[in-house]
Amino acid sequence: MSPSANGSTNTPATRQQCLDLYYYMRLNRGVEDQMTKLFRQNKIVGGLYSSLGQEAISVGTAYALEKRDWIAPMIRNIGALLVKGVPPRDIFTQHMAKYTSPTFGKDGTSHFGDLTNLHIVSPISMLGDLIPVMTGVAMAGRYLGQDIVTMTWIGDGGSSTGAFHEGLNLAATQRAPFILVLENNQWAYSTPVSRQVPIRDLAERGRAYGITSVTVDGNDVMAVFTVARAAVAQCRAGNGPVLIEAKTMRMKGHAQHDPAEYVPKEMRAYWEARDPIARLEKYLTENKLWDAKAKHEIDERIEVLLKKDLDFAENSPMPPPELAEQGVYCEGCHAIEAEWRRPKSEVTPPKSSGAAAWKVADFGGIEAAPGGPNGATADAASRSIAKRKASKAAPAKKGRR
Repeated sequence: MSPSANGSTNTPATRQQCLDLYYYMRLNRGVEDQMTKLFRQNKIVGGLYSSLGQEAISVGTAYALEKRDWIAPMIRNIGALLVKGVPPRDIFTQHMAKYTSPTFGKDGTSHFGDLTNLHIVSPISMLGDLIPVMTGVAMAGRYLGQDIVTMTWIGDGGSSTGAFHEGLNLAATQRAPFILVLENNQWAYSTPVSRQVPIRDLAERGRAYGITSVTVDGNDVMAVFTVARAAVAQCRAGNGPVLIEAKTMRMKGHAQHDPAEYVPKEMRAYWEARDPIARLEKYLTENKLWDAKAKHEIDERIEVLLKKDLDFAENSPMPPPELAEQGVYCEGCHAIEAEWRRPKSEVTPPKSSGAAAWKVADFGGIEAAPGGPNGATADAASRSIAKRKASKAAPAKKGRR
């Protein structure tokens, strides 16, 4: 079940929430294990991208949202789809291009959404483009009085695209109720993070735009959920966007065709020892939140669901040929209307009218503006520059690099 409200940010997760997180993470991995088998049987018609080792991020962040909130997942966010209420059969049939899939077999990967009920925006293949899109959804929701929060995900490689920076700047200046989850899984295809950017914590990229930015252990679902829940509360309160950098590791190649031989064995072993599901199982046991019977019941529930939905997908037909010419253009197939949750008079004249002149507190000079906030003086700037030069010129201490 998808959570409708997940409590105060100051209270610890309940036992049921902890068990839900385990359920969705285990279901996430089970779905992908089945799809790997389907891919090897040549039943998956497109690419297949694994989130092995990253399940805590998709599940922990999406679980912090409410039903009214919106998400835009990417290729490694099947866990977020499951939390939102997408059944495994939709994911199976979508990747198998079956007629019973959400896109009627017209797409063989993860490009599907649900704008009406589940509030899911379809993925966009161009990395970073969902950031301005979901910023726009957040702004529209605020304008319509919907009190929503929007969320999307991006990888470390995608954080170097122009759309990433343009979208973050837009979100920051508009104080949009928007959360960006930056999955730092150490590899942009075959390029390590250290060869892509000169910083270790990619959360710094959000801080550069004045956005609240935090770094969390992406393999600790309890930590991810706690941080995400606080981010949702900040956005809902109107305090602007949040960037969450979740440090993790992509445990398989970029896609099924990639053996990832470029990954050092020692690095893989380091992250294998930090498997997010194993860590949650240990947490549940040590805190006496379950026993062997409770674990068995959850695992059996998942097994039954996967078998039923896999059978449905395998026995579903392929799309008929004539479907190819249908749905190319929208010809009255659905209505597009704003869903107002506030009186329109609040955002139309005369209530929304204002003087056609800006009020600028800081004039932008070196010295503080008259009557404005204190600004940096030229002397202070000079001292700062001199301090940085002295720091660079200082000899390195022994034993440090």
